[in-house]
Amino acid sequence: MFNDIGPLELVTLVVLAVLVFGPDKLPKVIQDVTRTIRKIREFSESAKQDIRQELGPEFKDFEFEDLNPKTFIRKQLENDDLGLKEIRNGFDLKKEMAEVTDAVHSRETDAPASGTSGGRVDMTKKPEDSGKDDRPPFDADAT
Repeated sequence: MFNDIGPLELVTLVVLAVLVFGPDKLPKVIQDVTRTIRKIREFSESAKQDIRQELGPEFKDFEFEDLNPKTFIRKQLENDDLGLKEIRNGFDLKKEMAEVTDAVHSRETDAPASGTSGGRVDMTKKPEDSGKDDRPPFDADAT
């Protein structure tokens, strides 16, 4: 439940709880909080059991955690029926990015002075200005 709380944060929470509730009332507050959490868990488990019973025997393996989109996608990607493991293992993102980076850097350093090289168009070169104004004529009646 508290997997992402570090030791410093835990100490801070304890000190804050002692300051807010006081050392005399703190054990009673902790008991009340744990009792409330326990009741909420029991209520949710009984609700899950009721839903499973109402759905019938064809949904006996139904897990409510599968309703979370992240869990559903992770479960489907781990499923080997589609052959996605081979695709995922065959794709090395770092290698692909290194190849793209090398291609971009080599094209920038090796680009000749002319506008094209081997069928490639130099996208950094600005179009030639013909001295003509490319704006459409202003029509006062249209506005």
